Amino acid sequence: MNKIVECVPNFSEGRDKEKLERIVDEIRKQEGIKLLDYSMDRDHNRSVVTFVGEPDQVIEAAFNACKKAAELIDLRTHKGEHPRMGATDVIPFIPIKNISMQECVEYSKKLAKRIGEELNIPVILYEKSASRPEREDLAVIRKGEFEGMFEKLKQEAFKPDFGPDKPHESAGVTAVGARMPLIAFNVNLNTNNIDIAKKIAQAVRGKSGGFKYCKALGFELKERNIVQVSMNMVDYTKTPLYRVFQVIENEANRYGVNVVGSEIVGLVPLNALVDTADYFLKLEDFSYDKVLENRIYGD
Repeated sequence: MNKIVECVPNFSEGRDKEKLERIVDEIRKQEGIKLLDYSMDRDHNRSVVTFVGEPDQVIEAAFNACKKAAELIDLRTHKGEHPRMGATDVIPFIPIKNISMQECVEYSKKLAKRIGEELNIPVILYEKSASRPEREDLAVIRKGEFEGMFEKLKQEAFKPDFGPDKPHESAGVTAVGARMPLIAFNVNLNTNNIDIAKKIAQAVRGKSGGFKYCKALGFELKERNIVQVSMNMVDYTKTPLYRVFQVIENEANRYGVNVVGSEIVGLVPLNALVDTADYFLKLEDFSYDKVLENRIYGD
């Protein structure tokens, strides 16, 4: 049986369409790879790409995309709302079919070693692949961003797992690892007061007493003159989207502002949306089996 891995690299380019297309082309041309989605965000100046394939093909596609990103993206001139430390900021491996998490860990290390040795870019393993506990959380690794990595990598706790012991001068540092499916979920507010977004993000963020499986930051969307609570939902089965959305809405109302929309960056498991519909519609005796497409295309 074929082993299927999902890979969701994040690139620090969300404004130059031509550059992103050249990076994504490295994935498109890899035999056996299925490109599922890619999206750009101008305010974050970041792009998220999603593709699937067998492990060796995924490694090849991810490596070639990382190599092209290093050629095209210069973090010395990069500005954006989203924290970043690398031209290819992060490359996660997610088990999809006939493959275990531990196998994904081993494949992620294989890619990380190649990036470090062949591209001369330092790589830190994170999440399930982390070589020490303090490296599991990507936010902890990335704190200080590209500009702070030159000093940070001198610390024993953040010595790269592969590659040189200092950042690549323009491509920075890349994190590689294996993890569970993650939902990038953003909620927009009709205010330009960044302090409100930051306070609400703090209220829902697991590390500051909110939801355990929610990571959140407040950002400005300057082109739209509004702010955003930007989240990574690391386990939607334990912290569902609707629960966090409701808290954000309630908190926003406390400050006299409203939710004007939400967005999902990249792809989302169908069950996460089914759970949300079930909750808000108060459906009785509802299950995933009642989804039409599941009955037609499901295994």
